Amino acid sequence: MMASAWHEREYDSSLPIRNGAFVAIVGPSGAGKDTLIAHARSVLSDEPQVEFVRRVITRPCDGATEDHDTLDETGFAQSQAAGAFALAWQAHGLCYGIPAGVDRVIDNGHVAVANVSRGALQALRERYSNVAVVEVTASPEILAERLAGRGRESRDEVLARLARTVPSGIDGPNVVRLDNSGPREIAGDRLVAIIRKAIAFADISGTV
Repeated sequence: MMASAWHEREYDSSLPIRNGAFVAIVGPSGAGKDTLIAHARSVLSDEPQVEFVRRVITRPCDGATEDHDTLDETGFAQSQAAGAFALAWQAHGLCYGIPAGVDRVIDNGHVAVANVSRGALQALRERYSNVAVVEVTASPEILAERLAGRGRESRDEVLARLARTVPSGIDGPNVVRLDNSGPREIAGDRLVAIIRKAIAFADISGTV
């Protein structure tokens, strides 16, 4: 399923929100996060407990990568002030938002899956009790090839982006590193297994 409803107001619940789980997909540009999420969404299309979050981004949806909702910067700021986002951050000159409706998804004991910035992880863990972090990686050569293939940046811009990529260093519990240098089905199936594990955990967490 796809969770959108970004226009909902912030869910009135005490923090951190329990019962369900949030699977946060992080990693550098070109690692293939959106591709793996799309694979998992296809495999788990009949799983009612999983919500694949439709993010709000201040970038037009070009149909080539992630399917997302679009707002301009003014609209994004107004929506954020109105409590429309459970989580919001800035990266690469853009604003990103996780719809406030995700709070209800987690509170109802379901699993939310979303591409999230590494810098937003602390806020995510403060908001939800159960967070699994999947760090998607790939070799530098693969990253450069994928970024160049997008056609959004020049060769020099791609090299500059890769130079800004920092080492992992993600701290905290429930962090899994997923190498996506090979066929997407291999890493994609591993992601599916991680999400299924989160579903089982949410089932148990919601009964205690």
